[in-house]
Amino acid sequence: MDKPKVVLGVSGGIAAYKACELLRRLTESGHDVRVVPTASALHFVGAATWSALSGHPVSTEVWDDVHEVPHVRIGQHADLVVVAPATADMLAKAAHGLADDLLTNTLLTARCPVVFAPAMHTEMWEHPATQDNVAALRARGAVVIEPAVGRLTGVDTGKGRLPDPGEIFEVCRRVLARGATAPDLVGRHVVVSAGGTREPLDPVRFLGNRSSGKQGYALARTAAARGARVTLIAANTALPDPAGVDVVPVGTAVELREAVLTAAVDADAVVMAAAVADFRPAAYATGKIKKKEDREPEPITLVRNPDILAEISGDRARPGQVIVGFAAETDDVLANGRAKLKRKGCDLLVVNEVGERKTFGADESEAVVLGADGSETPVPHGPKETVAETVWDLVADRLG
Repeated sequence: MDKPKVVLGVSGGIAAYKACELLRRLTESGHDVRVVPTASALHFVGAATWSALSGHPVSTEVWDDVHEVPHVRIGQHADLVVVAPATADMLAKAAHGLADDLLTNTLLTARCPVVFAPAMHTEMWEHPATQDNVAALRARGAVVIEPAVGRLTGVDTGKGRLPDPGEIFEVCRRVLARGATAPDLVGRHVVVSAGGTREPLDPVRFLGNRSSGKQGYALARTAAARGARVTLIAANTALPDPAGVDVVPVGTAVELREAVLTAAVDADAVVMAAAVADFRPAAYATGKIKKKEDREPEPITLVRNPDILAEISGDRARPGQVIVGFAAETDDVLANGRAKLKRKGCDLLVVNEVGERKTFGADESEAVVLGADGSETPVPHGPKETVAETVWDLVADRLG
């Protein structure tokens, strides 16, 4: 079978060197990649590097190999175009349809999905002109990943850092998997919770659960690839931040509740994939609880944590907001799931069976998505992103 054809556009920013790692991931995963840098990009990484890593000749000019009409053919034959890094200048040219080099010509002729991974200083990203350009590109169906927050050129720190190449690759992989399907969450703000809350007993101990956060992160990555603005509320995870996602770290159920209520104010959908502790210790020991040889430990009194899913389902922040819950069950899975769906009042409930060797921490899962309208959507055993795609399909249907 023919390899998927990817065009990797590289514009002139210091983060151009990171695109080498993205290129490696694309080629090693079976994609045929043609690198199209701008002339400015070659000041950071030379043409020989791109040719050696991609196995294709590299040019910035429409005048090279004119007989092959590269300014038209490259974009026409591509299955995906990704620009990483995408500078403010490149976003402006793409938004306004300028075509003064091979990359901008390629963007104009491409009829495949297009992904931009911006990288620039914070002031440039926040400038109204850049934000207008980003909005225009998104309105046309392009996926513009939100830049990461971190160290920039020199001593500057802020939003504008190129997301991790591995996470950009994940976005590209998901966009390619959807083919010509337009990103259906463009203009939507979605909130996803992930991981497992921890309720402290003393400075070194806590009550927790086995949740790894992988399902929530898959939901966040998938939503970003479908064009959404994503807020990921992450409880005690050890996973890399997904590209284009605003991550809010939390620890306890109370902290998670506060973060969800804040983020949900302007959210179109809230997906509660985190494993939230039902109870917490009534008292916190400021010093480590010591083992005493002559007696058994004192009982630990527990109190209820807030029921976040029921709260946001019953008091939605905006009309039409879609609420999705998760139910991890060990027996009578569907019966317990239906009862929980009715009790919580959410629109959808993703029900899966869990146990010591099932779901928690695994890269694969299976589930049934129950709807308040009586629907049942089974998700067969497979990668967690399959569950994520199914959930967002159902959410998008309900958002209209």
